[in-house]
Amino acid sequence: MSTTFWDRLEASIAKRDSLVCVGLDPHPGRLPAGCATVLDLMYRTIDATAEVACAYKPNIAFFEAEGIDGLRALEATLARIPSGTPVILDAKRGDISSTADAYARAAFGWLGADAITVNPYLGEDGVAPFLAHEGHGVFVLCKTSNPSAGEVQDWLQAGMPLYRHVAERAHAWAKGGEIGLVIGATYPDAIAEIRAASAETWFLVPGVGAQGGDLEAVLRAGLRTDGMGLLINSSRGVLYADDPRAAAEALRAQINTLRRSLAPAAAADHQSARVRSLARRLFEAGCVQFGDFVLHSGAHSPVYVDLRRLASYPVALQEAARHYASLLKGLAYDRLAAIPYAAMPIGTAVSLLTGDPMIYPRREAKAYGTRRQIEGEYREGERIVLLDDLISSGGSKLEALAPLLEAGLVCSDVVVLINREQGGAEDLARHGYRLHAAVTLRQLVAALEEDGKVSPADAARVREYLGATG
Repeated sequence: MSTTFWDRLEASIAKRDSLVCVGLDPHPGRLPAGCATVLDLMYRTIDATAEVACAYKPNIAFFEAEGIDGLRALEATLARIPSGTPVILDAKRGDISSTADAYARAAFGWLGADAITVNPYLGEDGVAPFLAHEGHGVFVLCKTSNPSAGEVQDWLQAGMPLYRHVAERAHAWAKGGEIGLVIGATYPDAIAEIRAASAETWFLVPGVGAQGGDLEAVLRAGLRTDGMGLLINSSRGVLYADDPRAAAEALRAQINTLRRSLAPAAAADHQSARVRSLARRLFEAGCVQFGDFVLHSGAHSPVYVDLRRLASYPVALQEAARHYASLLKGLAYDRLAAIPYAAMPIGTAVSLLTGDPMIYPRREAKAYGTRRQIEGEYREGERIVLLDDLISSGGSKLEALAPLLEAGLVCSDVVVLINREQGGAEDLARHGYRLHAAVTLRQLVAALEEDGKVSPADAARVREYLGATG
């Protein structure tokens, strides 16, 4: 295929101005008036919605249940779908190695589907064979819409629900490519949570309509800043409507009205959600404390930030690493360079998440063995990104850069989690370096105040202190 599934999907959405995905789930024994067979129902639905549906999602189980006749009906159904309209085969396949590849060849070869839903229970081994088929899409089950989904998907490990872990692993499995997630409309909070960490990912969203999902809540939680990123699936609401076209058009109109009013605010909403989540994690890990603290300079501060504590809080460390990984996108570099000591566990977590190799400068050269001042593999002329935990002034960053530059490495960018806004960015800029920070200290304090983690009086003291020192 000359284009990817995601390219074809966006082209179909643009052509129809629609995020409506029509589910083709023919329940046995339920045929509306005028339809003598399942195939009649499929033809009626497809013909009526061809100018509205940006994609179709046939559920293979309903066809398989009817044996060979059902499979022939599925073939005929797929042939009826207009060329250029993507087909997502709802098969929820999950197996490993050659078996998974056989499932993929059946879906993408024999049936000609453009994408498929995949069960991630077997880990990367069960997803990679589907991703290996270039030009096709994969939607991984993440947080499903059924009532008992939480029995498994909400299970916590180190404070993180399983569905969040699945979302993270899915991106790692994609190895820089695109991968979609299936997230039920009945869980808008989960949609918002995952969108905050997955700004560009496509979500396939079942559960609007018969299952009671709130469309506005879903769009508010999951729309990307470009008004895209969500496929709103409707099966029974369109399939068994007296007028399928009218039902699909009504859903499209409702979605479009909402997406055009909500999309402009989506960027701020998503960023706010990301900051609140990070602030909560850091506070719970004791990385942000309020009181009266004496700093190294001898000055007093109403707030103390200690990101060395992240090494003891893996969930918070993982969340911080995701923020670094987001900042790194679009930067040109060959290696990460983490400053000892606070950035060492952070840099390691980022390296594991992104797959980028890491080096670090020692504070002083080893007096034995290799006598190296820079640990890790590198080559002269390579470009690095310098990582640290936070920045006040730029002095410590420039000091850490000195041995790296002396070794022939090149650096233009410094990435930190927190900018205390005390002149560090300007100091680096004067020396030709760009600062990238996930959040400012003011933003963290505001988020903690909003969540009731810090009193308004303590928050005001911090803002006064930052205003005086900024």
